[in-house]
Amino acid sequence: MRLIRYQEKNGPPQYGWIYEDRVGPVEGSPFGEFRRLEANLPLERVRLLCPVQPGKIICVGRNYVEHAREQDAPVPAYPLIFLKPPSALIGPGEKIVLPPQSQQVEHEAELVIVIGRRGRWIPPDDANQYILGYTAGNDVTARDLQRRDNQWTRAKGFDTFCPLGPWVETEFDPADVIITCHVNGEMRQMASTRDMIFDVRTLVAYTSSIMTLEPGDVILTGTPAGVGPLQPGDLVEVEIDGLGKLSNPVVAEPER
Repeated sequence: MRLIRYQEKNGPPQYGWIYEDRVGPVEGSPFGEFRRLEANLPLERVRLLCPVQPGKIICVGRNYVEHAREQDAPVPAYPLIFLKPPSALIGPGEKIVLPPQSQQVEHEAELVIVIGRRGRWIPPDDANQYILGYTAGNDVTARDLQRRDNQWTRAKGFDTFCPLGPWVETEFDPADVIITCHVNGEMRQMASTRDMIFDVRTLVAYTSSIMTLEPGDVILTGTPAGVGPLQPGDLVEVEIDGLGKLSNPVVAEPER
């Protein structure tokens, strides 16, 4: 099932679901009890929003060997995690804004886990019971600031630096799917999730041994090799087989 957050005209944001090319509202919350109502609204008549509103955005660094190599960084022995603020979130079609503090902002296409149940110390074999589904994400990064600061909060935390979407797919096998990233139609990244150093179950178990995972929290699982620069006027597209395409235009922040 494809779950979305959407807005019709000037109406309030609401949860819904997609059947073929039509949208139906969801009564209740996807993270609790809910009921799907009839899908009779054409998809083109709604605006898709960021599909979830997480309390925590947990990210994993260097989870593909080739990406660690292209950054001239060691492959971690344990998952290397960091956080993005919820204020970084944007949805499909929204603008990635390049901040004036950075001269090297880059895309990072990633598979994203959406947590469905509260959990702590989750065994790897039980991880699927705590996952609502999956979506696509872009861990936008100010690479020059990341290297300069020697920690990642500023480089990863600017407003608009966490596009997610277009929807959450609840029936999805993340074991071996292709992730691609195109900028202005040119392929920059392509890899399979089978190349991840730490798989989905390991990441859920590891992060839950540190912090309680809450419904709606997301885990960005790391990016393959091929990260590259973004410029004003670019269109960056993250696509994952079975999860659709997340497209975002790129603009410069207006002068202040």
